Formats: sequence, C-alpha cells, structure tokens
Amino acid sequence: MDSGSTSEGTRRLASGKCVPCGDAKPFTVEEATERLKDLPGWVLQSASIQKEFRFRSYLAGLDFAYSLGKIAELENHHPDLFIGWRRVKVMLSTHAIKGLSQNDFVMAAKSELEYSKYSSSRRP
Repeated sequence: MDSGSTSEGTRRLASGKCVPCGDAKPFTVEEATERLKDLPGWVLQSASIQKEFRFRSYLAGLDFAYSLGKIAELENHHPDLFIGWRRVKVMLSTHAIKGLSQNDFVMAAKSELEYSKYSSSRRP
C-alpha cells in the first residue's frame, strides 16, 4: 500500500493531534465502529482497537515499531506493540478513561501512514 492508496478519511484522522483526555467519556461500541470505517483492517476488541502489520523481514518490523514509538512520544499517546517474526501487532486504547478516545483513532491513522512509507520490498 503506498500513500496514494491511503483513504482520505485515514489522512484526515492522521492530521489530528492527540490531546489530554481530561474527563472525557470512552466511545461507545457504536461510536468506535463508526470511526473504524476510516481504518481498514483495524478491529474492535474489548476496549481497544488493533491491527497486525506484515513485513518481509524481522528487521523491517522492528524499524516500523521504532518509528511508531517516536510518533507516540511526539503525540504522548502510546500503543502496545507486539513484535513477532515479520509482523507487528498494534493495540490502542486510552488507559486514563478505560476505553477508546479520539486519540486512539488518530494514532491508528498515523500508524497507517507510517506503514504506507514502507516500500513493497519491505512488506510481503
């Protein structure tokens, strides 16, 4: 997937910034499901959203995870990352509100854009 195939909705979400949640309420299942329409391949699981990204090599997956870590630091919103052989699973939730917030969807979209930077030689 190159950046030309990233949906407009994903690009719009990725242009957002993560903000402190304060006393925000977690999204309902319906609200989360609606927001997932802009994030193909992401699934709602309990109080999180998650996706597994695939790579041609273990090192390409490590590079991707490291790049997401840098983005997470800038946004002050950190995913759980599970690194395996040629794959990285990204899980997002907002621990402060024990559920999903707009920040999770912003970070998911930023993850998609970061993944789109990986040439086909680095992805399966």
